Amino acid sequence: MTRALNFNAGPATLPLPALELARDELLDFGGTGMSIMEHSHRGKDYEAVHHEASSLMRELAGVPDTHQILFVQGGASQLFAQIPMNFLPAGKSADYVVTGAWGEKAFAEAQVVGKMLAGTARLAATTGTGDGKDKSYVRVPTDPEIQRDPAAAYLHYTSNETIHGVEFHRIPEAGNVPLVCDASSDFMWRKVDMSRFALVYAGAQKNVGPSGIVVVVAHKDLVAQGRKDIPKIFQLRTVADNDSLYNTPPTFSIYLIRNVMRWVKAEGGLDAIEKRNRDKAKTLYDALDAHAGFYRAPVDKESRSVMNVVFRLPSEALEEQLLAEAKKRRMVGLKGHRSVGGMRVSLYNAVPLEWVSSLAELLGDFAKRNG
Repeated sequence: MTRALNFNAGPATLPLPALELARDELLDFGGTGMSIMEHSHRGKDYEAVHHEASSLMRELAGVPDTHQILFVQGGASQLFAQIPMNFLPAGKSADYVVTGAWGEKAFAEAQVVGKMLAGTARLAATTGTGDGKDKSYVRVPTDPEIQRDPAAAYLHYTSNETIHGVEFHRIPEAGNVPLVCDASSDFMWRKVDMSRFALVYAGAQKNVGPSGIVVVVAHKDLVAQGRKDIPKIFQLRTVADNDSLYNTPPTFSIYLIRNVMRWVKAEGGLDAIEKRNRDKAKTLYDALDAHAGFYRAPVDKESRSVMNVVFRLPSEALEEQLLAEAKKRRMVGLKGHRSVGGMRVSLYNAVPLEWVSSLAELLGDFAKRNG
């Protein structure tokens, strides 16, 4: 079998060793005579997998003992609502920094929840320009541009905007306000100081595993302070108190997270992963910048995403032609999000440098032939 060169934004490519292990264990996990998908989530065989996944993640990401790792269902989109449901008290406000489409959605959900629960969501900063289909985001704000409320319940931002290709390369200053981060598309691409966050959440289907599960890294004190006047199933306290086993979790997704965490460790941990990711991003951006009159990468260089590279060609017809040529080379997932168009290349942890080099070669050749 020849593997496709998968540049999809998510669900994204997974490490081949993680998939091969799943293949080998699919019918008979650990000599038990059945798949991990058939095991009870209360049984010792599955629980060992569950705890290995979280303990490896804690080790690799440097999660401090003050924080708990949770596995939550519903996708990051559910967390857009679940976070204000838990941590926006009546009469208080929460600050939001918006640098792209996912920040917009998180802010919109917080506004809805705020009206329901007598709280307020406040826009602390946005870098969006234009309206409707012409709206664009090309940078993150500076710290002085973020108009923080020192009494806010929390400050929320999106570390990497998957659609617009805009990424924070620093952790914003939050003062004494709890900092909440949607890190769905750049979680675990490098080491960060996890102690600076009150809560980080990330859909697994980018760097961590398959779709169907969200990783939440939350300070235990924040979880304990969460509201109790919402349904129990939506309280993160319930997830934390039950070690993410309050109800049946997506066991196979968590099993694959374990496999991916094993792969990350075998590759040398996040320091090695970061170096590889930076090499991939440099290879691709250099190819685009070498033909800047043909390819237009709209994001300010200081805010360019290492994970999601977006660019346009002189015409949509040329974009379709490039996609067709890429397809002949078994390259998939290069079409931009339907809301913005153009091209998008996702360079998550499991994407090999060789794939990116092949794409860069195609981009250079295509520009010379059509420029």
